[in-house]
Amino acid sequence: MKALVKQHAEPGLWLVDVPEPEPGPGDVLIRVLRTGICGTDLHIRSWDTWARGAVSTPRVLGHEFAGEVAALGPDVEDIAVGDLVSGEGHLVCGRCRNCLAGRRHLCRSTIGLGVGRDGAFAEYVVLPAGNVWVHRTPVDLDIAAIFDPFGNAVHTALSFPLVGEDVLITGAGPIGIMAAAVARHAGARHVAITDVSDARLEIARKAGADLTLNVSEHPVAEAQRRLGLKEGFDIGLEMSGRPEALREMVGNMTHGGRIALLGLPAEEFAVDWSRIVTSMITIKGIYGREMFETWYAMTVLLEAGLDLSPVITGTYGYRDHQAAFDEAATARSGKIILDWTG
Repeated sequence: MKALVKQHAEPGLWLVDVPEPEPGPGDVLIRVLRTGICGTDLHIRSWDTWARGAVSTPRVLGHEFAGEVAALGPDVEDIAVGDLVSGEGHLVCGRCRNCLAGRRHLCRSTIGLGVGRDGAFAEYVVLPAGNVWVHRTPVDLDIAAIFDPFGNAVHTALSFPLVGEDVLITGAGPIGIMAAAVARHAGARHVAITDVSDARLEIARKAGADLTLNVSEHPVAEAQRRLGLKEGFDIGLEMSGRPEALREMVGNMTHGGRIALLGLPAEEFAVDWSRIVTSMITIKGIYGREMFETWYAMTVLLEAGLDLSPVITGTYGYRDHQAAFDEAATARSGKIILDWTG
């Protein structure tokens, strides 16, 4: 079968033939229909410091996908050949304290699909049945392919109650944009989002943000002024991983404000801990999705009319992966989809 592989320990990706995987006991073989390109995939393609330490070659990339069940290994129940599915890309041990307590998203031994084991940028992928999410209600294939990052957005946005709250999102990448859509749908009073890319801020407007602010031109305090806020934002969702973004967010929160952090910094940095303490700000780190509570929430949000279509800005056949990755690497695009049906 064809697969997009990190064949060598150097920048680049290679479309090559690899053996089709076979499902073992408890496994599901999935014919891949669509995949989404993630920032993780961009890091691996460029072969940066993180990728060199996290990935061994050769490795089939990809963890955002939708596909059709092609075959079942022994001992698989409640999944049928032909089902439309997505997959939870964090494979957990099932034996640690958190796994045994049902908190699988906190497993210390998590292996990432497309990072620690071969992934979904291929015509077929194998996953444990416990990581397969069956779409029981109709869903667009492109949206099904991005349930993984959509889950990051939902997990972050719904970390704190949003009804009637004023929400600040720093970072208008695809996940930040989806978080804006979720916050708007979940009943926030105002949703403001910041970035340095006007193109991405325009996508965020289409997705439901009330106010977009280019922070290369205006401070975050300008968002407060435009919205008529007198005491600061109630909820902060930090999606960029940028030191200046978190500092600005902390400086514009109300006393007792709550911040959820999804953006992953490249290195350690200082923040004003005195402000955090004296303003009694709560900070919560977010990683991945709650298995599978977040997945239920995603499905229900879509059933209730949440529209994620603005975040998808390009679709390419998998043979055009070079152009697709080039677009995904710009500061102008939303989610880019690879079509594996051709």
